Amino acid sequence: MISPQQMFEQLTNGLPTFDDGRINFTGVQKAPVLNAIVYHDGWILIVKRSDKVGAYQGLWNGISGFIDEPKPIEDFAKQEINEELGVDLAIIKRIVVGEPYEVDDRSIDRLWFVYPVLVELHKLPDIVLDWEHTDFAWITPKALEEFAYVKDFDKSMHKALAYLE
Repeated sequence: MISPQQMFEQLTNGLPTFDDGRINFTGVQKAPVLNAIVYHDGWILIVKRSDKVGAYQGLWNGISGFIDEPKPIEDFAKQEINEELGVDLAIIKRIVVGEPYEVDDRSIDRLWFVYPVLVELHKLPDIVLDWEHTDFAWITPKALEEFAYVKDFDKSMHKALAYLE
């Protein structure tokens, strides 16, 4: 099994960077991302992507983001949850990073390497959405089928929730 660090190095070798050193994945066909499933007491949080994001506008998803610098995926999950939801990180009970899987989305000519991440909370937080999302909902996993969601988000959800058992 390839480590997250090795995958990052393979996928980012020779790619341009932003001024702050993060990898710029603009126009790149292969990219590593995380998809965090925020969970509390049988409920998962889903967020609706705004029209200001690069892909999947108007679709529901977990908390996601590019893995654009060499640091632990747990740190990315915390960063994304704090930035996108305004959540106090002290309410995180545990974070479990799952094995990555591939999502080949030909509609946007992108091959995603997705790390499903379970983020279990001690309590329901107050949510303050950033510009990336327009709405959120706490749902049961079964209710996901009622929403239009990002390609293979259901797979991330099932993989992450398997760590509860």
